[in-house]
This record gives sequence, C-alpha cells and structure tokens, in this order.
Amino acid sequence: MSKLKSFHSKGLIEVGCDEAGRGCLSGPVVAASVILPKNFSNSMLNDSKKLSEKQRLILEPLIREKSISCEVGIVMEDEIDKINILNASFLAMHRSLRKHTVLFNHILVDGNRFTSFEKIMHTCIVGGDAKFMSIAAASVIAKNFRDRWMQNIHKKFPEYAWDKNKGYPTKAHREAIFKHGATKYHRKSFNLLGDLTQFNLFS
Repeated sequence: MSKLKSFHSKGLIEVGCDEAGRGCLSGPVVAASVILPKNFSNSMLNDSKKLSEKQRLILEPLIREKSISCEVGIVMEDEIDKINILNASFLAMHRSLRKHTVLFNHILVDGNRFTSFEKIMHTCIVGGDAKFMSIAAASVIAKNFRDRWMQNIHKKFPEYAWDKNKGYPTKAHREAIFKHGATKYHRKSFNLLGDLTQFNLFS
C-alpha cells in the first residue's frame, strides 16, 4: 500500500503539478499536470527523484492509462533566459494546465510558490511529490518527457553527454561547455561554467 495520499480535499477535482529541469544548464523546463481518480493507488509511485529510470518508465504508461487527464507544458531555453527560471516553471505549469479538457477546481503544486491560474484555487505543498499521488504522477511524467527530450538533442551534440547528465550542472558537463562553448540549447542567463577554478586553464 502506498504511503502517498490520494487527494488533499475529498470534495474537489484536483490536478497535481510538478516540473523537471529547473536546475539544468541546458534544455527546456518541463511541467506536467495529472488528474487521477480518487481511488487511484500504486505502491511504486513516489517522487520521481526517488525512483530509478526503470521504475519511472514502468509507471508512465500506467499513469497515462489510469489518469482522468494528463498533460505536459514546455518552456524553452530562450524563454527561460527572458523571464527567469522561476517564472518559466510557473509558465510551464500553466501551459500544461491549459491543455486539460476536463474541468478541475483545485491545483496541487509541488513547492512553496505558484502564480494563480485562471482564479482556480491552488495549494502549494513543499515536498508534495512525496506526499500526494497526483503530484508524484506529474513528477514522473515531467521527468520522463524531459529525459527523452535531452536524449534526442544529445544526438546533435554528443560531446555534452546529455544522455547521461540530462543537462544538469555536472563537472563533466561544465568541462564540455568550457572546451566546446555553449550551444543554442544552453541557458545563457545561467552561470554555465560555475567556479572556473575547477578547470586546468593551462593544460
């Protein structure tokens, strides 16, 4: 039996929201929003960061099949650079929410901040992806979608190893940026190189 809760408020139609890629140096920020039936339960489902890739891939078709509605929203690198990553995360969530054809009246958001969406009530929940089924489901969908995106653009720029780091600021990723420069997929408003002392500038 899962330790995650099925809903926050019993009498409302809830949609869970979460994003993936907020801390990355390259690629889009991706948000998903999922409406689950009140009786939905899955013992494996959890915060996507606590799941293996294999578990996430097993869960995705189950979530898509059993959900009442499941949508994804994307904000690309150039937009992130214009409006900053926090606002881009909110925008990605709004874009996913706007795609639903099923009406909902309560939005559950992972985190502590959100901008109101069409005057619909929302509740921010820190660590919500480890507390509520719908947010955990959204975290899995967003993570898988973004991972596939990064694996695809890795084919164009294999030197950055996006198939492995998915755009996150690993040492190897930053070394590749230092050596090869930034691509069109990098977020120019981010500190792409980090602390330059990690590189041997005289080699």
